[in-house]
Amino acid sequence: MSRSKVIIFISGNGSNLQNIINNIDNDFLKMDITAVVSNNPNAKGLVRAEEAGIETMIIDTSNKYIDGLLTLINTYNIDLILLSGFMKILPKDFTDKFYGKIMNLHPSLLPKFKGLDTHKKVLASKEEYHGASVHFVTSKLDDGPVIIQGKTKILKSDSENTLRDRVHRIEHNIFPLAIKWFIEKHIKQVKDKCFFDNEELECPIEHLAD
Repeated sequence: MSRSKVIIFISGNGSNLQNIINNIDNDFLKMDITAVVSNNPNAKGLVRAEEAGIETMIIDTSNKYIDGLLTLINTYNIDLILLSGFMKILPKDFTDKFYGKIMNLHPSLLPKFKGLDTHKKVLASKEEYHGASVHFVTSKLDDGPVIIQGKTKILKSDSENTLRDRVHRIEHNIFPLAIKWFIEKHIKQVKDKCFFDNEELECPIEHLAD
């Protein structure tokens, strides 16, 4: 089976990018990262990409940047686009063009707590559980069918930092799984539904903690 070609969008530290790189290196993910794209020229994730020998691209989302992305995607015949801590909403024309080929990792149990500051919002709302979700992307913020989720019980002693750390560990488990399912053609997006081995998922797959 030929190796899938992937580009990854980031805005910050890139810990999930590094986790993906590690999963490629240990052969869990049989794919290649063609490029890492960031709207933040100071993102640490760009350093991680460069250290791994991956091409990087900086975009200015206040200007017309889609043409450059389309050239990149078409030149390399990209199979999958991953949003890994990318803090901008992609234009509808872009998400429509690559329908079913864009996945996002979000630090909440969607559809709860879309957008930013999820850990703070969860604590303020006195939720019992928090977690992370991987979903197919639509033009709406943190929308689209959810593929897999992992959750953790919120402790009375939790702060934003302790909760963020546990959610990061969940992210590092569930994102590679969803990517693996996609490149092995187990999952697909059809009419805003997620199908696993051609069966519609009635609810997201729940990842159980180790």
